[in-house]
Amino acid sequence: MQEHSWWIRLGRWVTGRWGRWCTLAVWLVLISLLSMAAPQVNRVEVSNAEDLPLESASIQAQKQIDAAFPDEKGIPALLVWYRDSGLTAEDRVSIQAVARSLREHPVAHQQGVVPLDQMPEQALTHLASDDGTTLVLPVSFAPGTGTDGLQQGLKDIRNTVRTALGLDPFAGDLGAPGLHARITGPAGIATDAIALFQNADVTLLVATALLVLILLMVLYRSPVLALVPLVSVCVAYGGASPLLGWLASRGWITVDAQSVSIMTVLLFGAGTDYCLFLIARFRERLYQERDVRTALVQAMGGAAGAIAVSGLTVVVSLLALLAARFGSYHRFAVPFAIGVLMMALVALTFVPALLAILGRRAFYPFIPATAEMHGRFHRHRTDPAGRLSRWNGRVVTRRPWAVGLAGVVVLGALATAAFGIRPTYNLLASFPSDMPSREGYTLLAEHASPGALAPVQVLVEPASRGQAVADRIAELPFVASVAKPEWSDETDAALVTVTLRSDPYSAEAMANLPALKQAAAEAAPTIWVGGETARQYDSQQWTQRDTRWVVGLVICVIAILLLGYLRSVVATVYLLLTVLLSFAAALGAGWLVTRHILGQDAMQGAIPLYAFVFLVALGEDYNLFMMSRIWQEASAGVSLRDAIRRGVAATSGVISSAGLILAATFAVLAGLPIQVLVQFGVTAAIGVLMDTFIVRPFLVPAITSLLGRWAFWPRRMRKRADA
Repeated sequence: MQEHSWWIRLGRWVTGRWGRWCTLAVWLVLISLLSMAAPQVNRVEVSNAEDLPLESASIQAQKQIDAAFPDEKGIPALLVWYRDSGLTAEDRVSIQAVARSLREHPVAHQQGVVPLDQMPEQALTHLASDDGTTLVLPVSFAPGTGTDGLQQGLKDIRNTVRTALGLDPFAGDLGAPGLHARITGPAGIATDAIALFQNADVTLLVATALLVLILLMVLYRSPVLALVPLVSVCVAYGGASPLLGWLASRGWITVDAQSVSIMTVLLFGAGTDYCLFLIARFRERLYQERDVRTALVQAMGGAAGAIAVSGLTVVVSLLALLAARFGSYHRFAVPFAIGVLMMALVALTFVPALLAILGRRAFYPFIPATAEMHGRFHRHRTDPAGRLSRWNGRVVTRRPWAVGLAGVVVLGALATAAFGIRPTYNLLASFPSDMPSREGYTLLAEHASPGALAPVQVLVEPASRGQAVADRIAELPFVASVAKPEWSDETDAALVTVTLRSDPYSAEAMANLPALKQAAAEAAPTIWVGGETARQYDSQQWTQRDTRWVVGLVICVIAILLLGYLRSVVATVYLLLTVLLSFAAALGAGWLVTRHILGQDAMQGAIPLYAFVFLVALGEDYNLFMMSRIWQEASAGVSLRDAIRRGVAATSGVISSAGLILAATFAVLAGLPIQVLVQFGVTAAIGVLMDTFIVRPFLVPAITSLLGRWAFWPRRMRKRADA
């Protein structure tokens, strides 16, 4: 592929005597203006954004329930009391004192509390679990209360409890003697989840930055060079953060803490890749060119096109998430796309300007030099490719059948494991076992009914059929209990509250929901089913729908971009197929690690879609960088075998380094106490490593070698007999 004059002209401008300083100044001024005009993205995060589309059955059901029973609209928090040896009479008196205090002095945003203080002590005994160890005090908060309000309300509840008891039952291990308390239910789970992401933000940023810095120092042994990608990532984040904050403040997009956290990882990983692609080409040219600017302009001509197309591929692939209807997927699209776009712009302008200023000093103490400059600098090599890289180039051209078949067999074997994945949409399973709300739920599951955490609500019309529906649902084997129907004063409707035997967030509960709906529909002409289990069921259905749509869209988009850049139908097809095979293998390997090493029984249902978008888009980066080099060598008139050998040898080192760093940044997610991020981090890291060390260095060049000149079809290359 011939060097594009447009990139040459850009390189000449940003590396010129005045252009380099102007480029840096433009970026600094732009970031300053954006920061003054708009808030940073983490200041406009929305913690309680709705994930389900408005037409979801559970959302519509909740609207009907709220209209018919306005008092049922509160957000429940379950204050779970527990004593291992059994609750004592003194404990029950203390619990009643807390209930009285909350009733007489409501906490922030409190809507109601069950008046346990007005019940005789014998009634409390019957409300406790069968073993007498656990009792629940439900408290509800006003509908629409945001996370900040819930956090304040729960904080006030804890203070009320401490004051009433004269001790802190929220501290200490549940196995220790004494009375313990934990807050769970939707309010407790929501606030704990937000706290996890808020605490993870700083940890993730620091850990990722330190890891990238250490890896760059180890791989390139240059303190100056190690700082170039990090500074570039900071510049990209400095531009992306206020831009996203401005879009969010205008109400055009919605961002949450999870999106910002993963965007940070993506910036470090993809940003380092783009920087290294250019740096590697620059270092290669410094062995041939005495003039630094000439070498840098030539590096821009050879690498900038691949960087631009790689960035565009990732951006457009991420924007495909806009086709998703489930909120957490849809909200990822714009932050991720803008972050990568900003990083690509930085790599094409800021980085070459910075390298032009640093010159050969960027590689100190191992400074690349031409043969005549050898006496002035510490090191000279006529061939910058390492021994292993040259071996890689030889083996894929001499034994393409063996290499190609071995790659397909290895990846295919791992891909078969993906068929055994057990998906889960269990919200609580994604949180640490020592999280307070999960501890509270565990107490309910072990000593009471786990379904009490979030009962299913069935709205029945007309109200006269309420008891019939309750009786019919009570016959179902997976139902623990059915409360007496409540009657609406506003409409001709009855509300039936159903407690399941299983975890309301579990796959088992979701699998039983259609049977519950059918049973209710047999007893009444109109029914609406709401509650957390119904929401989880809808989440599963929308995730499956979004996966089908987004996967198809991403494949089409990447195919179009590859075809436009490579101008080869054949290369586009096999590059896509290899990346899809790599994705399937990564998913299978991720499941094996999740199941047999991490000891987790299921994989979060969002992982396949997240992994697909990231791995397929980022996996093409390495293929594009390597294939563009092979195309360039072939266009120069050398034999295809030599073009492949040279292209693989020239790109092997930098892609291996970039892949290690990208995989490491994803692996940082595995250190967070959130299961969905752990599983995503593990799967993405494995996928990147497969792309780096199997697909790119062996499988793709082996296939290219086997296809010969057909790999370019219908594009024509300068002919020369293959050696």
